[in-house]
Amino acid sequence: MDGLLEFKTDDGAVVVVEAAEDEGGPGSRLVARHDGTVEATRTFEGSLEGVRAAAESALRVFRDGSLRPDSVEIEFGVKLTAEAGALIAKSSVEGHLVVKLSWSPERS
Repeated sequence: MDGLLEFKTDDGAVVVVEAAEDEGGPGSRLVARHDGTVEATRTFEGSLEGVRAAAESALRVFRDGSLRPDSVEIEFGVKLTAEAGALIAKSSVEGHLVVKLSWSPERS
């Protein structure tokens, strides 16, 4: 379905995102409105909860390990779907996750 997904935030605002190509495919319980927009089954914040938890977990792994970087940067490719919420999107064949660790030179 080439259309739009509409997510409501916890405070009632509306966030509209472009629908994935396979959104509303076979077996889907979603119904598009006359303008082609599909209303998500979760709030925007609720959809992102899994990604937030994954980011917290990944940060814990890199901050609390033996490497002890001065900074950690984690990038997730996120795909929003009306039924499942936010998914870590794939890039090519594998999940999209970029981790950058950096250390500052010691100052004397």
